[in-house]
Amino acid sequence: MGQAARVDEYAEFAAARTGQLYRSACLLTAGDTHLAEDLVQETLGRLYLRWGRVSRAENPAGYAQTVLTRTFLAHQRRRSSGERAVDVFPERADHAADVPLRLTLLQALGRLPAKDRAVLVLRYWEDRSIEETAGAMNASSAAVRTRCVRALGRLRELLGEDIGEYARP
Repeated sequence: MGQAARVDEYAEFAAARTGQLYRSACLLTAGDTHLAEDLVQETLGRLYLRWGRVSRAENPAGYAQTVLTRTFLAHQRRRSSGERAVDVFPERADHAADVPLRLTLLQALGRLPAKDRAVLVLRYWEDRSIEETAGAMNASSAAVRTRCVRALGRLRELLGEDIGEYARP
């Protein structure tokens, strides 16, 4: 395959996956849309550099999600202590009925450690298996199981008993 064909193939893949990557990145960053955009751009850049190998992978979309997750975790490790999360999220009129629930969930996710957020997003948003999540996070399956249980427990503590009121119509 020629260089032009590879570039076209990559462009098609990137156009098809950008939305899903962005949604996952928004969850990973607990609603920080600017950081989510940066993570997606960095992920797409890394994929482009390795596209010859990525395009031959069994699941290029899964590979892209793994790169996104690892990029997020690396960013969390190197994040400067001067950065602070904010409590204000952009409002979206298209899901007006879900706004309180979404904001509550994003705020709760934002209070979890980065690895806990990553495991919850991969397992329950991306619907990945324990093994796929372990591969994306460079961890053992047992570590992912343990982290899932603990992260869900922390999330339940943060959300409290009143979460049901947000889900009511």
